[in-house]
Amino acid sequence: MSTTATAVAPLTIQDAEALVSAAHRAAEAAGVMVSVTVLDAGGHLLAFRRDDRAVLISGETSTRKAYTALQLNAPTAGLVDLVKPDGPFHTLPTALDRPLLFIAGGIPVHRDGRLIGAIGVGGGAPEQDHGFATAAVEALA
Repeated sequence: MSTTATAVAPLTIQDAEALVSAAHRAAEAAGVMVSVTVLDAGGHLLAFRRDDRAVLISGETSTRKAYTALQLNAPTAGLVDLVKPDGPFHTLPTALDRPLLFIAGGIPVHRDGRLIGAIGVGGGAPEQDHGFATAAVEALA
């Protein structure tokens, strides 16, 4: 018995630019200045944009949120409680060489049920960033 995996189109530059644009539109509508990072399935940078007046650290937080969502294949908003001192993964943030960030705003991107990348948004309140990233992923679908 052989199993044949069907190919799933990877996240493209056009997809990444669409994600960035949709997240920025959502943030702009809310009056929030943000940074947006899009990574492919291998964790490589596909797109990044920071609003001129977004806080500088938002660039780093958006990238770490995207990386965390990609590595754990889960929205970062749902992981926050897992890394609290009494949580089952409380040592995870310091266990890897590349830092993870357990703050809402990172969302994995799937196509046909397969993980193809992730988006991270930083600059607003965590729940705002999560909303902007979610709006971007929904616009891509």
